[in-house]
Amino acid sequence: MTAARIPVGGPSPYEVVVGTGVLGELPAMIGGAARTVVVIRPEGLAGIARPACEVLAAAGYAVREEEIPDGEAAKDISVAAGLWSRLASHRVTRSDAIVGIGGGAATDLAGFTAATWLRGVRVVLVPTTLLAVVDAAIGGKTAVNIPEGKNLVGVFHPPAGVLADLSVLGSLPRAEYVSGLAEVIKTGFIADPVILDLIEADPRGATAPGGRHALELVERTIRVKAQVVSADLRENGRREILNYGHTLGHAIERREGYRIRHGEAVAVGMVYAAEVSRLAGLLAPEAVRRHREVISAVGLPVTCGSGPWHALREAMAVDKKARGARLRLIVLEKAGSPVPLEDPPEGLLAAAFAEVAGPQPPGRAPRQRCPGGEDRLPLRPFGAPPARPAKRPRGRP
Repeated sequence: MTAARIPVGGPSPYEVVVGTGVLGELPAMIGGAARTVVVIRPEGLAGIARPACEVLAAAGYAVREEEIPDGEAAKDISVAAGLWSRLASHRVTRSDAIVGIGGGAATDLAGFTAATWLRGVRVVLVPTTLLAVVDAAIGGKTAVNIPEGKNLVGVFHPPAGVLADLSVLGSLPRAEYVSGLAEVIKTGFIADPVILDLIEADPRGATAPGGRHALELVERTIRVKAQVVSADLRENGRREILNYGHTLGHAIERREGYRIRHGEAVAVGMVYAAEVSRLAGLLAPEAVRRHREVISAVGLPVTCGSGPWHALREAMAVDKKARGARLRLIVLEKAGSPVPLEDPPEGLLAAAFAEVAGPQPPGRAPRQRCPGGEDRLPLRPFGAPPARPAKRPRGRP
C-alpha cells in the first residue's frame, strides 16, 4: 500500500487516506463497536464495491448492500426515505455504520442518510470519482436536492474517515475525470496558485489520472480543503471560499435539470465570478483571461449558452450563501485571495452574465467601470455582521 494521510481537524477529526490499495483500512475506520455495516453504492458500481464488502465481511461485520440511482437522481428525499426503511429492516443501531461508495452524489446521500438515521451514525466514505476525492467526500457536508435548488436540505456530519483509492480513477470516462478538475482548478484560484502552474505546464497530462502531476494536484487540493474545513466546519466564515464558481454553477445545474456535470457548471461559474470581480473593480483583466485559458485548456466550458438570465438569477437567490434578500458571491482580488461580495448591483450581475452567455473571442476582457460609477465595490470580511441595506436612488439598478 502506498498512501498519504491528510488530517482534517475540527470537533470530530478524521483522516483522508489517499493512495492505492487502501481499502484494507476500512475496518479500522469502522471500529470494533459496529455489528452491521450498510454499504450504499450506485447501481453501476457493484464491481467496484465488491472488494470493500469482502474486506468488511472478512473483518466479521454483517454486510448489507443498498443500491441507489446513479448521479444526482440519488440526491432525492424519496431515495433517502427508502434507505431509512431498509436501515430499519436491517436493525441498524447507533453503534453500527454506513459506508458510502461512489461519486459526489453517492457520498452526499450516504452522509445525509447516516446523519439523519437515529440522529447520527458513523459513516466512512470511499469516493470513486475525482470530484468526490478532492471535494464532495471531505468536510462533512451532506445534502439532498429539492426542485427549488441544489443541496438546500442537508446536515453537517463529518465522516469517520475517507479512503480514496486512486487506482479506481483510471476506470473513469475522460469527461467524468475532467469534470472533477473544475474543483482542482477552483482550489488553485482561491488558495494554491501552484495548482494553476502545474496545469498550465501540462494541460493534457492534467486530464488523465496517470498524468505526471496527477498525484500532486489531488493532494494539494485535498490539503487546502482539509485546512479550510478544519477551521470552519459549519461555513460560518472562511469555508465560503470553497463556493467560488458555485453560485451560478448550481443555478445552471438546476436549469439543466441536473443533466449537466457539476464540474462543467462550476467551470462556467468560475468565469462568471471572475467577470463579476473584474466589473467590481477587484480583478485585473489578465486574471480573467487566465480563468478562460486554464479552464478551456483541460476541455471544460467557459460559456453556458444564451438562455434567459432572469431564470438563473432567480435560482441564485436561493443560494446557501444568501443572507435575507442579499445575494453573496465569492469573488477574487487576485489568485489566492478570495473575498465575499455582498449585494452587488443587478446591472453588474447581468453584465457579467453577458460575458459567459455565448462564445467569446479568446482573451477578451475589456476593462469597465462598475455599474453606477463606482471604481470598486465595498467588501466585508468573512464572519462580519451584515451591513445595513443601502438606499439606492430611483432609477439605479
